[in-house]
Amino acid sequence: MLDDLFVASNKGDGIESDEAGARPSIPFDYLSVADELHSGRIKVSAAEYREAGSDLASEFAALLDHAKLALAGEEPKPEEKLPPIDPESIAAELGLDRPKGGADFSRMRRSFAFANHPDRVAPHLRQRAMIRMQIANMLIDEAKRRALAGARR
Repeated sequence: MLDDLFVASNKGDGIESDEAGARPSIPFDYLSVADELHSGRIKVSAAEYREAGSDLASEFAALLDHAKLALAGEEPKPEEKLPPIDPESIAAELGLDRPKGGADFSRMRRSFAFANHPDRVAPHLRQRAMIRMQIANMLIDEAKRRALAGARR
């Protein structure tokens, strides 16, 4: 590849070679490079090698995640805040923390599902959305049972 670059740069300068395949001006022998590496004159400590490798591994993992999101058609969001999965937060989001006389539980369920259903969120958030929906359904069912029990008394 370097040979091609040298040849292309010489042709671009107007310098023509009388040979069909011009040779590069810098000789490069792969065996001499291998001998130099094995001679021991070049020292690289194992710790430096591992540190460089770990940095590259984390960079590669980040690039791979970015590529997966790009292929999925989504842009990665820096510092994306994940929706909470604790029942208190979900109850507050549903409005179950404030008592209502004639609460419409079906409407609560539909509006929560509209915003949080796994089919409506980004692929990397689907597992979390499924958990949120399960918790919300459980909380709504429990509140519905309590409201029915209170109405029967």
